[in-house]
Amino acid sequence: MLFNSYIFILLFLPLALLLYYGLNKIKKYELAKAALIGMSLWFYAYFQVSYLLIILSSIGINYLFSRLLEKRKSLLVLGIAVNIGIIFYFKYYNFFLENVGNLFDISFNLHNILMPLGISFITFQQISYLVDSYKGETKQYTLCDYALFVTFFPQLVAGPIVMHGEMILQFRNVENKRLQSSNLAKGIYLFAIGFGKKVLLADTLGAGVNWGYGNAGALTALETIAVFVFYTLQLYFDFSGYCDMACGIAKMFGITLPINFNSPYKATSINDFWKRWHMSLTRFFRNYVYIPLGGNRKGKWRTIINTMIVFTLSGIWHGANWTFILWGCLHGIALALGRLVRGIGRKIPKCIGWLYTFVFVTVLFGLFRAETIGQFVILLKNILNGKPGGFSTGMLQCFDVLELTYIEEHVTLLQQTVNKFPWLNMCLISGIALIIALFPKNCHQKVFKPTLLSGLGCIVLLVWATLSLSGLSNFLYFNF
Repeated sequence: MLFNSYIFILLFLPLALLLYYGLNKIKKYELAKAALIGMSLWFYAYFQVSYLLIILSSIGINYLFSRLLEKRKSLLVLGIAVNIGIIFYFKYYNFFLENVGNLFDISFNLHNILMPLGISFITFQQISYLVDSYKGETKQYTLCDYALFVTFFPQLVAGPIVMHGEMILQFRNVENKRLQSSNLAKGIYLFAIGFGKKVLLADTLGAGVNWGYGNAGALTALETIAVFVFYTLQLYFDFSGYCDMACGIAKMFGITLPINFNSPYKATSINDFWKRWHMSLTRFFRNYVYIPLGGNRKGKWRTIINTMIVFTLSGIWHGANWTFILWGCLHGIALALGRLVRGIGRKIPKCIGWLYTFVFVTVLFGLFRAETIGQFVILLKNILNGKPGGFSTGMLQCFDVLELTYIEEHVTLLQQTVNKFPWLNMCLISGIALIIALFPKNCHQKVFKPTLLSGLGCIVLLVWATLSLSGLSNFLYFNF
């Protein structure tokens, strides 16, 4: 089930809130928790019923491991291996066989594997729980606590990746079991912002991205640069939109999820970017990979090696494709070079640092989106060779959204202007997206104060985004 669907907005979410708060109201706390688990499983099974068996088996196996660990390192290693084995089979098995086959000229029969949504997020969350169980931090949690921690539907499919300490205690807090108008108001506010990001910006930019990658070889240099920028903006507004919606929905249930984005395109270095982008994933790798490897405590070169390991794993985590692996490695190299530059005392002016960071991130997101490294090379050649030409009609039509075309049809001057400058709508939409990403405070930085104006703004945004739903559009990180 998608957040940006009529069934979720008009049926599932109201029913889940009614059940949860209704049962808590009559002090049936455990039943309310069970009802929320049941609704979360319905949410997950709506995508594919067979997913239920996978997630229930995973919960059962991991909870059993967590109960048996008791400082036994061999069981911890086995538990982590089981989780990695699960994610390897569903996500990387065919990729592994294809590459082994290509290397040794062997033909394998590939399996028709349906990858469960959110498998990467769910697996990392459960690995973190196992490690913390080994440290003796989870003895007080019941199976019901653990199941809700894993399945809580706002962050089940695409994060943020949460830790047991920040979630289970919130579910146990009696104050959070009572419907509070302030939580509901802030939840609707965050949901409306995320909904608008996804439907009005990400999906519109995505149309241009899809057209561009579908015609990679025919793009001009200008079109290729535009497509890279469109995708950089699409990915941000799609994923941060999902996280805003997730935080908003969770807040309606009295739960505060960790922030996953902190205006990443304002970053003035690659290191700064990774402190702002997908922060819950960065936290996981820092706490459970980077620090256990020694972090930055064992000298400069060991720090660089640890950084490269982390970002190679980050690339692999995103998907079974060499594009992701190369993307992760290149980010690791950029971070390592940045550390070396800082080590010799060279300071880069912030404006230059921002420009370098944004260009670097944008170009590498072009690799991230490419189906193959070869396709990315074609796109780079378009730019480096200065392939002549402007914007084709096919690309420009992707930005002829209903709202703009309706206004233009009824305002003669606007119609004449657009006819003279057919790229105007494209520049307007991408320009608005870029301004929002770069200049204002993000919604988590602002102190939320319900007012008549903010209430009306939420209503307008919700209605506008709902009416703009032209079809079900998956969130990009569902693929990872």
